[in-house]
Amino acid sequence: MTLGARLRDLLIVAVAFAIGGATLTAYTVYRIGEVGQHDNRRSADAIVVLGAAQYNGHPSAVLAARLDHAIDLYKQGYAPWFVVTGGKLPGDNYTEAETGRRYARDRQVPDSAILEETTGSSTLESIRNVRTLMDQHGLHTALFVSDRTHMLRVLRLAQDQGIEAWGSPTGTSPADTDPTMHFDALMHELGALGYYSFLTGEPAETQSQAPSPAPSGGQ
Repeated sequence: MTLGARLRDLLIVAVAFAIGGATLTAYTVYRIGEVGQHDNRRSADAIVVLGAAQYNGHPSAVLAARLDHAIDLYKQGYAPWFVVTGGKLPGDNYTEAETGRRYARDRQVPDSAILEETTGSSTLESIRNVRTLMDQHGLHTALFVSDRTHMLRVLRLAQDQGIEAWGSPTGTSPADTDPTMHFDALMHELGALGYYSFLTGEPAETQSQAPSPAPSGGQ
């Protein structure tokens, strides 16, 4: 085979990989958007709020949006249990779950109805721990709350952990409403989904590293 023929074959392979990669990326972006637009709220054993950044016990705007939506669902009677998730970064005084519990309790969610998952440093770790927590309390179904861009991965991980799961995304998170944050969140999800699907099954980044606004006004 001549050098020119080899170069031609390599070019064909490279173009095929590029087309395949672009097609897969486009389809994943479509699926992230499609799943995130659907609110499949229904009665479940528990409402599970995925953690996000907190600042010394005060939720970031992203976490507050998730909590507000979940609190509304709880008050509407969709589940008797309210599960908050998320660990903490080195040097933090509070976990994301502790911050979520305080926030929900201050908004009339009974403390006795709140369960905490306080050690997860990634979405996958938190959902694994939620499964353990649910097993300990005899719970089988869950209504998951997070941002629209996060919902596809959340539901896939939950289902892979054997949780009968539905999603009710918040529509007010800056991760979805702010164009720059939305782009960052979308890129984060593409990377995390690819890492989970094709490599080790672990997401590429932690919840606390997901896009969140800089602290201001106590956030």
